[in-house]
Amino acid sequence: MRDLDLTSLRLFVSVCETGNIARAGERANIVGSAISKRLAQLEDTLGTPLLTRKRHGVAPTAAGQTLLEHARAMLASASAIERDMGAYAAGARGQVRILASASALAESLADDIATFLHEPAHANIQVNLEERVSPDIVRGIRDGTASIGVCWDAADIGTLQARPYRTDKLAMVVPRKHPLASRKSVRFEEILDYEHVSLPVNSAVQVMLQREAARVGKVFRYRVVVNNFEAALRVVRAGLAVCLVPKEVAEIYATMYELKIIPLSEPWAERRFIIVYRDEATLTPAAQLLVDHLAAKGQAS
Repeated sequence: MRDLDLTSLRLFVSVCETGNIARAGERANIVGSAISKRLAQLEDTLGTPLLTRKRHGVAPTAAGQTLLEHARAMLASASAIERDMGAYAAGARGQVRILASASALAESLADDIATFLHEPAHANIQVNLEERVSPDIVRGIRDGTASIGVCWDAADIGTLQARPYRTDKLAMVVPRKHPLASRKSVRFEEILDYEHVSLPVNSAVQVMLQREAARVGKVFRYRVVVNNFEAALRVVRAGLAVCLVPKEVAEIYATMYELKIIPLSEPWAERRFIIVYRDEATLTPAAQLLVDHLAAKGQAS
């Protein structure tokens, strides 16, 4: 079979969408006879009828319907190629959507993205950043909702690809007059005697904490559930509960809220974050530049 002509495929799709060769010709500014000739050549190339004539126009045959699906995919790929090559020719441009965990957002991710966008070469790149829990990040990347995700490496990413990003360390945060406030470190089993303030219970870290508590025969009890770290630390300041949060986040509020940060002496307290995406080969130039930038920042840290 000879190579398929994108122009003929584009006209074929237009004819199928309009149901009329003349209307497709008006849309493409081409006479109907020229379209009919191209469609006849396309049928000859494929060796099967693609259209059937009706009283007021045409409709795709079964073979034509199959070709229509493939043609739309091919034209979309061709459009993406043209867009991405144009980005290389004119300097990187485009929109990148990132899904990130609350920890990544509260720590270094926003600053790392800001340094990326401040570079003159990236002036035409726009980044949309949205907070999600780790399972939703993985699902969003897999479903194509976003091109890049940043989450804890404990998340099950399946067949997605990943690169290392940064690390953090979980710590216990208590009011300064709390019985544990004078401790230099604390074991996880010890803090299970206290009520906690929790972020969403389906987040990766909360699922892990429940699992670790069950492993030592205890229950991880939470008194308050909030949506962000600042709210969690306000609850701690009020003396309602204690909290396990990244030390890097707690340090931002510790002085202002008069809190004590106690390192958690467990091997799993140090967490590694990763940058996830479906396939590096399918990243747009703008997304690839951002992935490289974030990975470099993580390596430098």
